[in-house]
Amino acid sequence: MQRYPGIDPPEYVDWEPTPGLVEEFDETIRAHPERTALIESLDEAALLVLHAGLIRFRVHDHTLKRWVRQGVISKAWLGTGEEAVTIGAVHALDRDRDVVAPMIRNAGALHEMGMPLDTMFRGYLGTADGPNHGVDGHFGDLAHGVLQPISHVGVMVPVVTGIAESFALRGEPRVALTWVGDGATKTAQVHEGFNLAGVLRVPAIFMVQNNQVALGTRLDQHQTGDFDAWPAAYGMTGAHADGNNVLDVWAAVRLAADRARAGGGPTMLVVDTFRMGGHATHDEAEARRTFAPELFESWGRRDPVGLYEEWLVGRGVSRDRLAAIEAEVTGQVESAAERARVERESRVPEGSIAEFGGFSAGVRQPGLVDRLERPQATSR
Repeated sequence: MQRYPGIDPPEYVDWEPTPGLVEEFDETIRAHPERTALIESLDEAALLVLHAGLIRFRVHDHTLKRWVRQGVISKAWLGTGEEAVTIGAVHALDRDRDVVAPMIRNAGALHEMGMPLDTMFRGYLGTADGPNHGVDGHFGDLAHGVLQPISHVGVMVPVVTGIAESFALRGEPRVALTWVGDGATKTAQVHEGFNLAGVLRVPAIFMVQNNQVALGTRLDQHQTGDFDAWPAAYGMTGAHADGNNVLDVWAAVRLAADRARAGGGPTMLVVDTFRMGGHATHDEAEARRTFAPELFESWGRRDPVGLYEEWLVGRGVSRDRLAAIEAEVTGQVESAAERARVERESRVPEGSIAEFGGFSAGVRQPGLVDRLERPQATSR
């Protein structure tokens, strides 16, 4: 895809495929026969939908970072370098009836679950017509199966456990999924949620998104032992996937979702990836001091977008076709962002909205709970 100096991480600007890494990408998805069979069932159209999702997320992050540089917003939390963890997982679900609870770094889950890009950008700009009416930068929409994230990361594990249990009690073949960072696994509610999920055998998927750092604390400073040993401790099925390989993530989540719908209980899926920037855009220099340059270079060569594009080319997809998809998706994202930006000044929240959080007391907001009460009839 097109690279942008000053916006992309420096390791991505002149990115070229490293010999052996594309072959490793293919070897990874062939290492597990069950995953291989699922991936081989995908036709070219489905493979290109995943490509479009990766591009959409990357360009979404480009837009936010550009806005920070321009002073439109003060900071942004990005998923650059970790896109495959989000896009692969969401596309493996039944997006018409399943529920996801993303972290702020999984913002791509929102648009891939069906939330309009215009709505997302209005949320970042804090306008009155945004998803939270300008009150809070953490937003979702249960009408689209996206549970609003809580800034206290890790809290979503017990929440998702409860949602998944509600599916089980009603006999609905639905799944709830959340992501939890390696750092957030050190909070008590994560382990309480894991334990409850295992005991109740809920239809949930917990993705331990190991991006090697907790805010500014390296993994080796806050973790001993291997995450892969954790699932057995909680009576869950355990699995591991390459977090920079969108197909490996997709297949691992699809297997976990099928198992959960069949009554097989929860899965803890450990995915290894790397945060190619700071905790947010304000501390990128600190992130560069946290790790050796060689680590950024190593993970930079494993750009999940670039590797997947090379794999697609190896499967016979033309670069012109990939470029056309990128141009179309980029145009959609940029148009949505520009509409939201231009309308910003005319849609400033009123004081009464800030006081009451944008909601009328005692009035049930349409769509907020319907998603949990009634499964949708159709399936993608």
